[in-house]
Amino acid sequence: MIQLHGIRKSFGSLQVLKGIDLTINKSEIVSIVGPSGAGKTTLLQIIGTLDQPDTGHILFDGTDISIYKGKQLSAFRNQNIGFVFQFHQLLPEFTAVENVMMPALINGASIHEAQQRAMEMLDYLKLTNRATHKPSELSGGEKQRVAVARALVNHPQVILADEPSGSLDTQNKEELHQLFFDLRKEFGQTFIIVTHDEALAATTDRTIRLCDGAIAP
Repeated sequence: MIQLHGIRKSFGSLQVLKGIDLTINKSEIVSIVGPSGAGKTTLLQIIGTLDQPDTGHILFDGTDISIYKGKQLSAFRNQNIGFVFQFHQLLPEFTAVENVMMPALINGASIHEAQQRAMEMLDYLKLTNRATHKPSELSGGEKQRVAVARALVNHPQVILADEPSGSLDTQNKEELHQLFFDLRKEFGQTFIIVTHDEALAATTDRTIRLCDGAIAP
């Protein structure tokens, strides 16, 4: 489903990615691990079109999105990619359901449709009774599940997660990890997860190890 060919990225004189070739299959759960500074987050941001490679190509279902720019790229990202971050990145002034609605509204859904889709996701994640609560009124685990609901609301092809359980306690961490597999089973969801958590990495379908900007053999 996703193919990366010859992805290179430098920041000044520092070469962060050194020619990454990688294929991610539909409904696969893949972890990316490696020491700090190995290029994991940079690679995830490039896959998610939040950053551009210096050279190389990214194909989604055979379409080279490396040539997309501006509004076309933003629209592709909104419709096809969901993001889950370590610290959830919820907007503090909005309720849970309003946060989940945001990607749908950006994609052109009406307020009614966006709210309906957001509530469906919150219901699936057992957060219906927290829908009108703001992030400050939610636990760490609840905030991260709201972030997952937001990532899913546009039914994207792939969810990209950057240290998604890094700020959670053991119980919430285990519940979040199980949620990823439940979502794959329910929706055929594809996940690419950057993590330092070896226990999570061990449960994924495949583990990609980065070292000094290259995939370790």
